[in-house]
Amino acid sequence: MIARVLTFVRFSHTIFALPFALGSMLVAAHGLPSWRLLGLIVLCMVFARTAAMAFNRVADWEIDKLNPRTVGRHRLVSRSAAIALVVVNAAAFVATTWFLNPLCFWLSFVALVLVFFYSLTKRFTAYSHFFLGLALSVSPVGAWLAVTGQFAFPPLVLALAVLLWVAGFDIIYATQDHAFDREAGLRSLVVRLGIPRSLAWAQRLHWMMLAVLGWFGVAAGLGIAFWSSLALVAAALVYEHRSAAQLDVVAINRAFFTSNAFVGVVFVAGVFIDQVWLR
Repeated sequence: MIARVLTFVRFSHTIFALPFALGSMLVAAHGLPSWRLLGLIVLCMVFARTAAMAFNRVADWEIDKLNPRTVGRHRLVSRSAAIALVVVNAAAFVATTWFLNPLCFWLSFVALVLVFFYSLTKRFTAYSHFFLGLALSVSPVGAWLAVTGQFAFPPLVLALAVLLWVAGFDIIYATQDHAFDREAGLRSLVVRLGIPRSLAWAQRLHWMMLAVLGWFGVAAGLGIAFWSSLALVAAALVYEHRSAAQLDVVAINRAFFTSNAFVGVVFVAGVFIDQVWLR
């Protein structure tokens, strides 16, 4: 049962946003925070992401039954169990923020609205990819607030980088559903612009993301370790877009998971070395 639930919410994809939250945390704390704070931040990320993905599955329940790529999802857990996942994880997320600070607690409700709202956007806008990016972009801001209890400029820059990055790779991922989305009346940039132009926009977004990561490095005063990591991030993005250009489902999935997981890991490794090892 646990294995089915983890597959249902694609738990492995938690690795996408988590490194950017951890990187923001390390910069805010000027190194490693307490183990208690680290644990609470990780729990918040897991609960919020699981609630959001379960909500997405519930919202798209009938649509997923018709899509050849997602036709088996509803067989993993019952709809009532999926709804329970949403409620339990959303409540756990809010409860966990209570142990961080009052600002995080009150903003946890705003965060849930953002991550839930994304699941509805394909029904009325072609820019749903950017709403997904916005949903994930709250993670570095939330981690910073968990450490400091106040807003600052660097996490907002990092949030913009996450928004651009996620929007770009979600456009790539959406090419798999181009024909189905068009027939079902769902909206995406891929449906609106076609696959070649959408992939070109995904590439532009990712180069903008790389530039904004550099802006974050300047704003946060990061050193050579971080700047070196950006070269590896750039290499992963090149690999991702070359794989996506093949317009092959296997290649797209490889580009989506492997490349983006690598981007997150390399990013947080660069920040960790800069803020912990070299201090």
